[in-house]
Amino acid sequence: MLDLRKNLPVVVATSLFWIALFIAYALLEQRRPQARPIEIIPPETPAAAKAFCPESPTPTIAVTPAPLRVYVSGAVQNPGVYRLPPESLVVDAIDKAGGETEDADLVAINLAHPLSDGEQIYVPTQGEAAAAPAPISRSSSVIAGSASPAETPSSQSIDLNAASQDELESLPGIGPAMAQRIIDGRPYSAVDDLLRVKGIGEAKLEKIRPYVTVR
Repeated sequence: MLDLRKNLPVVVATSLFWIALFIAYALLEQRRPQARPIEIIPPETPAAAKAFCPESPTPTIAVTPAPLRVYVSGAVQNPGVYRLPPESLVVDAIDKAGGETEDADLVAINLAHPLSDGEQIYVPTQGEAAAAPAPISRSSSVIAGSASPAETPSSQSIDLNAASQDELESLPGIGPAMAQRIIDGRPYSAVDDLLRVKGIGEAKLEKIRPYVTVR
């Protein structure tokens, strides 16, 4: 059996060596600086670059305006309700209705008037609006010339077979050219015979029917 007395100095020396080594390691760890977390900071955009690269504007949804619905009547080829693009003018509506008739009085209306939805355009005939045309505004629902004496016929019925040119022109919607065509179409056996005169339709006939007769 080994003698512990002889090996005791070796055991003590070995123990002291490991103790000293542990103490040295502990002191070294305390003196070592603690590791800090790495923070990545992105570079700032120069002010000049921001000026050339403005923030993108918020996208907006474009709304397409609805077409205009306009009623065209009077001295046009095809009266009726038509759809026109936004920002259309009176002249565009008249063109849409086939254009004016031969006896239309375009001077009595404002062809450059901008249209609005649901508006009515009435094209008078020559002599129907003898006075200067009234100013046209968007508040008015009907575009036409101002009233004139020609729109106020005599209280007595006019005989279609004997009336003069001036008497016929006093009828609503009848101008010089239309009055001459009525004279050329004589004789008449009934008021409805006016439908055979060029430019007189059902609507115009109903306007003048209360003021005419056939004797």
